[in-house]
Amino acid sequence: MIFYFSATGNCRHVAGRIAEATGEEMVPITDCLKNQRFTFDPTADERIGFVTPTYFLGLPTPVLDFLGRMKLNLSDGHYVYHVLTFGTTTGKAHRMLDEHLERHGLAIHGKFIVRMVDTWTPVFDLSDAGKNRKTTEAAEPRIREVAVQVKERIEGDFDDQKLPNFFSTAYYSRYKGGMSTRKFRVEDSCVGCSLCAKKCPVDAIEMKDGKPAWTKDRCALCLGCLHRCPKFAIQYGRRTKAHGQFVNPNGK
Repeated sequence: MIFYFSATGNCRHVAGRIAEATGEEMVPITDCLKNQRFTFDPTADERIGFVTPTYFLGLPTPVLDFLGRMKLNLSDGHYVYHVLTFGTTTGKAHRMLDEHLERHGLAIHGKFIVRMVDTWTPVFDLSDAGKNRKTTEAAEPRIREVAVQVKERIEGDFDDQKLPNFFSTAYYSRYKGGMSTRKFRVEDSCVGCSLCAKKCPVDAIEMKDGKPAWTKDRCALCLGCLHRCPKFAIQYGRRTKAHGQFVNPNGK
């Protein structure tokens, strides 16, 4: 089975390519959280994969929440792997998954990375659609390579973009300490489609008077609401309006 978390489609696309190669089930972490599904029974020799993005040099909080509640009824011969998508560096994300899986008596056999479009638009400018397309297309050979490596159960640490733990930990604390929803705003172009509320992985958005409202003080800062809004009516801070939107074009 392939557990994945994806706000804008990058990780879903990677998980999909791996599923095509291995024939194994894709399990959306967001759905597990919403449906309270945390117990799994992998068959003997089944691959157990995690496909996640890198947030602030670490793992997204919904992934940590899921890992903290996940229960795996294990057999023998499992091949465990982690595929990280990233824009600049993978920080300590592999190490974080290592620590959580140790509690289940698991070790990661294969650690892989794929550079993709970084969707943190408070910093990164995605207004150039051509540049985004080139980055997305450039990732395809690596995604195919990773799918083959997973299918063949290749072992090893192929992450050459990690950073020292002390630096990554310091930077990641900015994420854990700054997950406030106060910077979100809704522009008049909103048509009240409620897609943002339906897709929020932590149920931080509710529709009030036909407009989205953030009813929790903190969220995962995945920006899925911003990137998937059909009218680009959701903004976060001062820069996102100029920096554009991105959703992986290979998704549904």
